[in-house]
Amino acid sequence: MKTAVITGATRGIGRGCAELFMANGYAVTGIYRSRSDIADEMSAKGFDMHCCDISDSESVEQLRGKLYGHTDVLVNCAGIAAQKLFTDITPDEWDRMYVVNVKGAYNMCRLLLPGMINRKYGRIINISSMWGEVGASCEVHYSASKAALIGMTKALAKEAGPSGITVNCVSPGVIDTDMNSCHDEETMRQLMEETPMGRIGTPYDVARAVLFLADEGSDFITGQVIGVNGGYVI
Repeated sequence: MKTAVITGATRGIGRGCAELFMANGYAVTGIYRSRSDIADEMSAKGFDMHCCDISDSESVEQLRGKLYGHTDVLVNCAGIAAQKLFTDITPDEWDRMYVVNVKGAYNMCRLLLPGMINRKYGRIINISSMWGEVGASCEVHYSASKAALIGMTKALAKEAGPSGITVNCVSPGVIDTDMNSCHDEETMRQLMEETPMGRIGTPYDVARAVLFLADEGSDFITGQVIGVNGGYVI
């Protein structure tokens, strides 16, 4: 049985990925920081759930030996977002955005990549954002962190490729998750109208792209950014 480790697994895109991977025969380890109630529900359904602050290197190191014997797929989904004028972003807020969105992915790759290299097989899939590709007003620190994740994806793909490991990035558009709950109904309606497909995306729209990149059919795809945005960014 193939194994997948998915961060941010109790909500939104992370949970969608966890559920879809399990439905397709994977043994799934879900990493979460909050919502232990949801984690308990998922544990009862067969998910291997572990509470961990991925932004903290020591916390991630404590996962060593607790996961399945090997990891075939790592999905770096956990992240945070915020809307603020650039001039109102504090240094601590800037640092926190990078620590969670970029260092968190680094910490998980650092934990699991050596095992993939030893086995000459692995899939790493990072979840960025369309704003990491084109930038968003009032989300400079978020956009910058997601752009950094794209750069990390491309560079690591070149480094890990000779070891049989693919590294790709999925870049969601406007998705119906808690992260977008800050928008009022009118804003969401406008975003939907600006999306050529005429709807807001779902976590499963993104999860299906992630599952494809984890599958054998994507063997020759690496270092790529796959947009799942309904045509919002082309």
